[in-house]
Amino acid sequence: MDSSNFKSESYKIGTPITRDMSERAFGIEKQSFDIIESEIGNHNYSEDEWTIVRRVIHATADFDFARSDRIVFSKDAIESGYLAFSKKTYIVTDVEMVLHGINKKSLSDIGMTGVCMINHPKLKEISKMSNRTRSELAMREAASMIDGGIVIIGNAPTALYEVIAMIEEKKISPLLVIGVPVGFVSAVESKADLSKLEIPFITNKGRKGGSSAASSIINSLMLLYLSKNR
Repeated sequence: MDSSNFKSESYKIGTPITRDMSERAFGIEKQSFDIIESEIGNHNYSEDEWTIVRRVIHATADFDFARSDRIVFSKDAIESGYLAFSKKTYIVTDVEMVLHGINKKSLSDIGMTGVCMINHPKLKEISKMSNRTRSELAMREAASMIDGGIVIIGNAPTALYEVIAMIEEKKISPLLVIGVPVGFVSAVESKADLSKLEIPFITNKGRKGGSSAASSIINSLMLLYLSKNR
């Protein structure tokens, strides 16, 4: 498979060198994107939005993220994410799986710091005593880093509700909230509530979401930023 003929600019995925990938791995990713393009057909996303949505589909093999469970972008969500990158702020995640899924090369190239507080030693006991989930307590613990930064919720609706509460209390003002919790209890409702806020957000409709979707969104956003600032 020869990647020399790939029109990487149109895919905003860089080159094997900038991505620190083998020619073969880069080619497989590009071929996957070609398949997605051929199967999805027409869509209503902007070019940059589609770059993000396509990577979520690539990570999950689920075309619903462009259809019934489509990804929703608030006005200026992408630009606000870029602003956070330029300020080299924190990226706070609800669970370790999302943090582990964030591309460390992109994180390093931009100069961002990824943080997850859910395993903070004191939160387990506080969770039992207060009858609150560790994920929501972790959001409070990371409030100073979320303020002016990026927060990503991929699994816990309670964490997203806590972020929403802190925003409404004016305790935090994140530059971007990526809220795509997966599940059956409060996942749909928490995302709907997020979409009502006057802050930059990326979310999706329906029950689907999860760590892969969440990390894919931030990874794609970082690649877009790097492609525009090299």
